[in-house]
Amino acid sequence: METVSEDDLDRREARLRRLTASVPYALLATSTTLTLITGDLPWPEPLELFGLVALATALMWGVARSNPDRASRPWSTGALVLALIVLIAMLSARGVWFAIFFGFVGYLYSWQFLRGRWRFVGVTATAAITVTVYMGESFQTPSSVLLYLFFVACVVTLVAVFSQIGEVTAQRSDERRRMVERLRETIRENEGLHAQLLVQAREAGIHDERERMAQEIHDTLAQGFVGIITQLQAAERAMGADESESRVRVEGAIRLARENLAEARRSVHALGPAPLESTPLAEALAELTKGWSRLHGVRAEFTTTGRVSPLHHEVEATLLRTVQESLSNVARHAEASRVGVTLSYMEDLVVLDVRDDGVGFASKEAKPESGFGLTSMHQRVSRLAGALEIESEPGAGTAVCVSLPAIAREGSDG
Repeated sequence: METVSEDDLDRREARLRRLTASVPYALLATSTTLTLITGDLPWPEPLELFGLVALATALMWGVARSNPDRASRPWSTGALVLALIVLIAMLSARGVWFAIFFGFVGYLYSWQFLRGRWRFVGVTATAAITVTVYMGESFQTPSSVLLYLFFVACVVTLVAVFSQIGEVTAQRSDERRRMVERLRETIRENEGLHAQLLVQAREAGIHDERERMAQEIHDTLAQGFVGIITQLQAAERAMGADESESRVRVEGAIRLARENLAEARRSVHALGPAPLESTPLAEALAELTKGWSRLHGVRAEFTTTGRVSPLHHEVEATLLRTVQESLSNVARHAEASRVGVTLSYMEDLVVLDVRDDGVGFASKEAKPESGFGLTSMHQRVSRLAGALEIESEPGAGTAVCVSLPAIAREGSDG
């Protein structure tokens, strides 16, 4: 089925209105032409005919012009329609073609420009004129009178029925047009709201990007610089006493610098952590724990429990960054001799524990502004509707526990 756009419908309706407005003048011209061709009018009847035609044209123009104001001046419009019906009778007396063609204008204008019962008065008067011309009888017998009344009643009924149908159709068309206008107005309002939302979203995106870069700088560059400084300090202490130890520490600092340079570039381009690019989370955490242990000379073990399954990239990145931050804190503050990292896959949750046997700290020190990097960890975990818990006591070590929804990676069996 062919689809028609609203613009096409509007253009068609405009053409139909123009055609409808020109029909009465075309009917008058047709009736006049046929009357002059077929009728043998003695002089000066053609002049009288043209005068009546000109008057009928002026009346039709006047009725059409008064259409917008007919609600405030109904009697003037009614008088013009009545005068037009009288002209139809006068013209029909001079030629039957006026009754056949131009009489239709009387029905049209009576129903369109009159109101209430006056519609039926105008239609009945027009029908009486045209039927009289059609029958051409004097109505002297009762049967002729009954036949005349029957034809008039039939014509009035048909005009009323078809006019009602056309009126209902026009009302529905107007209602549809109003609905389209309301819809367009709503769309315009929504476009304004959409533009406002775009501005707000752009501002929010800028704010989020700033926060992301701050977190990435902390999780990569800051931790990397701390690790490099730690290695260089150890190399400085071993210089002159143990050259091999010093060389190992310097090599460790260089490796950390390269790794964190690569991570900084990935952060600028909003890429995920490099360890997760081609390695499962459990293996990446195991390598991270092993490398940290080798670098800092602290015994560290990684353990996995539960059924391992691929998780959403954001979840895995958050867990990796949490382990990085926690191990960095252990290296800087804990003075621990042993660290345990446990990743537990549960039915709906994935839980990460990082425990050390270091010096610990008082609970009131575990604040975002305390310098332990808790702000970054808390923001990452909260963004994924997770929970972060830190337990520590002076001399009893520290435990960092993160629980996140086990959101499966798209396309995985989980």
